[in-house]
Amino acid sequence: MNPDVLGRRDGADECGRGPLARLGRHRARDGSDGAPVAVDLDRPHAALVVGKRGYGKSYTLGVLAEGAARASGLAPVVVDPMGVFDGLAEGDDFDARVVRSPTVRADAVPPSEWPALVGSAPDSPVGSLVWRAASDSETLAEMRAFAAVPAESSRVAPETARAARNRLRRASSWGVFDPEGLDAAALCGAEATVLDCSGLDPAPANAVVHAVGRALYDARLRGSAARLPWLFLDEAHVFFDGLAAPALRAILTRGRAPGVSLVAATQRPSALPEVALSQSDLRVVHRLTAGPDVRALTAAEPTYLRAGVEARMPTRPGEALVVDDAAEAAYDVRIRERDTPHGGDSPRASEVERADPATDAAATETAE
Repeated sequence: MNPDVLGRRDGADECGRGPLARLGRHRARDGSDGAPVAVDLDRPHAALVVGKRGYGKSYTLGVLAEGAARASGLAPVVVDPMGVFDGLAEGDDFDARVVRSPTVRADAVPPSEWPALVGSAPDSPVGSLVWRAASDSETLAEMRAFAAVPAESSRVAPETARAARNRLRRASSWGVFDPEGLDAAALCGAEATVLDCSGLDPAPANAVVHAVGRALYDARLRGSAARLPWLFLDEAHVFFDGLAAPALRAILTRGRAPGVSLVAATQRPSALPEVALSQSDLRVVHRLTAGPDVRALTAAEPTYLRAGVEARMPTRPGEALVVDDAAEAAYDVRIRERDTPHGGDSPRASEVERADPATDAAATETAE
């Protein structure tokens, strides 16, 4: 049975063309499964996946990433802030790699963003010196050298130079800046790439996402990347609230023309900027119960969704309301099972108890 394809407008010129990502099946009112559902991968999209913890948000992101990894002509890049997408590398019918502790070039971050990145106001003496160091340097080592010996004509106070050096030294300790860091050529190959950012704090993780997002976008603008990039971003609210925000906004608002897609997942849609909701042409909504999150989706719901998001909110893990702006329709869907292992399940004390004989013995003694 041919699947219903989400993200494509009705029309003979689009029917049956281009790669798809299998998403799941329509969910009937009685809870049974209906016809299969897939997502269009042929054209660029801005998609949003939301849901409270434990209801399938990251799982669905992995389902879509599997589809993109199988498709020819695409370059999927998964930003993994929680370390749960390693299983993509175990795919039988597609190639994927996991990049541990990803690095980027220091000059991939604009000079104007460096003061905020290291915790200084741009118009402060320390921030001004960091900005100048970034403007005159290509590497973090050169930036630190600049701050150590500022030009004599600059009349930088010793305490200002010392503070700038300390902030740049801290940035160096993050381990994310390297002259040989990731670039578009490394990210736009035939295999999917998982960037394991689970060991990074928000500031360095934002630096990586900013650099990766800009690299993918600029490469398509220059025509140096043949494949169409798909950037999958988990815990998206962390990045829309940090240094990565300008790069993500550029993809959302201008990525369609060069062919760059973004799939952002979050359990806190209320923490996203309005543009992330208004620009998404495909929304996968798992269960939400927090008032601000439900209201954020309700405020951006389309007029064709007559019953409203809140009225059609899914109740069980794995179920989703999918709002498709291309077809101007909404569907109740049950997300399919992953083909690769999912690392997002929480550990349980009962599992430790069963696996550890010493724990069982201790529990027995306690009971006695």
